[in-house]
Amino acid sequence: MTDTAPQNPHQTLLRLAGQEIVFDEEGYFMDDTQWTEAICRELAAQNGLTEMHEEHWRVLYAYRDYYAYNGRAPLNRDLKKATGMSVLTMERLFPGGLKLGARRLCGLPNPKTCQ
Repeated sequence: MTDTAPQNPHQTLLRLAGQEIVFDEEGYFMDDTQWTEAICRELAAQNGLTEMHEEHWRVLYAYRDYYAYNGRAPLNRDLKKATGMSVLTMERLFPGGLKLGARRLCGLPNPKTCQ
């Protein structure tokens, strides 16, 4: 990972999996199209999640699929329906839980900027 100075002082530019990725000041992707599994794995490892299992990917892709279809992030009840897991189970999968863990790893923009 390499930090470089972004154009906007409220953004961070990181080099992950050979790409420069722009994050907002809270650590969310500025451009969800930059997300890849390789980038996700590097971010996860930096946050203490060194092994990604099928359950992790199910949650992350549930976020991404819902966002792609609806233009906004799913609510917890939508995630439960899409994954077949309880909210507590999903929370325990990610350091930082769903909001500060999975939500950042799945590559979606900051919930404050979603419609």
